[in-house]
Amino acid sequence: MKEIKKQSEGKNYSAITVGEMNKLNEYVLNLAPGVDIPGKVFVGSALQTTGCDMSFQMFPEGSESGFLHTHKLNEEVYVFIKGQGEFQVDGKVFPIAEGSVVRVSPNGKRSVRNNGKEPIIMICIQYRVGESVGSVNASDGQILEDKVNW
Repeated sequence: MKEIKKQSEGKNYSAITVGEMNKLNEYVLNLAPGVDIPGKVFVGSALQTTGCDMSFQMFPEGSESGFLHTHKLNEEVYVFIKGQGEFQVDGKVFPIAEGSVVRVSPNGKRSVRNNGKEPIIMICIQYRVGESVGSVNASDGQILEDKVNW
């Protein structure tokens, strides 16, 4: 089984790699005894995130998540990097493809399937509902006078 590699770490950051996106299928997430999800890897722990968790996942051609799921406290944003397929929320099915972004509230019953001709690669960001950065967004950043030294 493939493992996350630490690239660098300091007081104010951590950097990791999951490797090449076309090799995500080498990861296996053990969700529960007897429930393994191939092609999925969570990275929040390795990154030491404090406000969200994030996973990468690959769905090979013809595959699907295989179950509906909800969350108790967390909202999710799915970012589709490659491939095409369908997403289902609360019984509504709609197409997704490279560039699609889907937000689902905790109670939304969700699932993904690949009905395309290449693997789907997606990133899922999970965070506590109601604790968004809200309207701050880009205005939270500060441009510094310090010079960048490469």
